[in-house]
Amino acid sequence: MSTLMSRLSICFAAGCVGALVNSWVVWYLGRRGIPQQLGVGIAPKWSATYLYARLVWGGIWGLVFAVPFWRSGFWTGVFSRGILFSFIPTLFQLLVVFPVFQDKGMFGLALGTLTPVFVCLYNAVWGFYTALWLFLARE
Repeated sequence: MSTLMSRLSICFAAGCVGALVNSWVVWYLGRRGIPQQLGVGIAPKWSATYLYARLVWGGIWGLVFAVPFWRSGFWTGVFSRGILFSFIPTLFQLLVVFPVFQDKGMFGLALGTLTPVFVCLYNAVWGFYTALWLFLARE
């Protein structure tokens, strides 16, 4: 039981680290006006409120990495798992959060036509850094 709790704790923490990097990238690119130049209305303000929910959800999504497969090699483990697992929160964001909770339409298209591309890229950052943290924290 201790091993399971340890693995879940590490995966949650890794998801939080990935969410912190993801949040910074989303904020930084929004501050630089890059999404806006491409017609996407994603430019959050850096605040505790912005960060709190993202870190908690990043940690929860990090629990996906507790699934015990694809654990070998740096690129296979980090890159493949990180990018592949990033599609889970991406689909949730595009198919549930935007249309149901935020009323931004299916795939968040009310925020701009390229919104799904930005969401995929942002969540790929989360997935990669979550997997990288797990790689670095391995025993």
